[in-house]
Amino acid sequence: MAGERDLSRLLRGLRPRLYPDRYAFAAVVEPSLGAGQFALVREGEGLTSIHPDSQGEWARISLEIHSSLDAVGLTGVMASRLADLGISVNIIAALHHDHLFVPWDRREEALECLRSLQGQAENRSA
Repeated sequence: MAGERDLSRLLRGLRPRLYPDRYAFAAVVEPSLGAGQFALVREGEGLTSIHPDSQGEWARISLEIHSSLDAVGLTGVMASRLADLGISVNIIAALHHDHLFVPWDRREEALECLRSLQGQAENRSA
């Protein structure tokens, strides 16, 4: 099933979900996706593992809306709003959802920012 492509519908349906685990990004040598890993990314310089880690500095927020990989504008809107607050974000898109990694100490603020985007979009459509 194809995901949503319309930006206004994407924003209205964001439903950001904050996960309780801390996450870390780390270089790895072995290209295996272990049971606890969230993602494994291959770059020219090597492999990066994104995984839960009790000492990790990142929080994961996943959008529950099923977004299309070719949707235009969603990443830009979210990154811009978070940047306005001085919150860095690393976004990973998968086939069904987008996953945002934000600094652990700013996770609640980032979640509120995303919820406000959703609320603003809902108010515009009403």
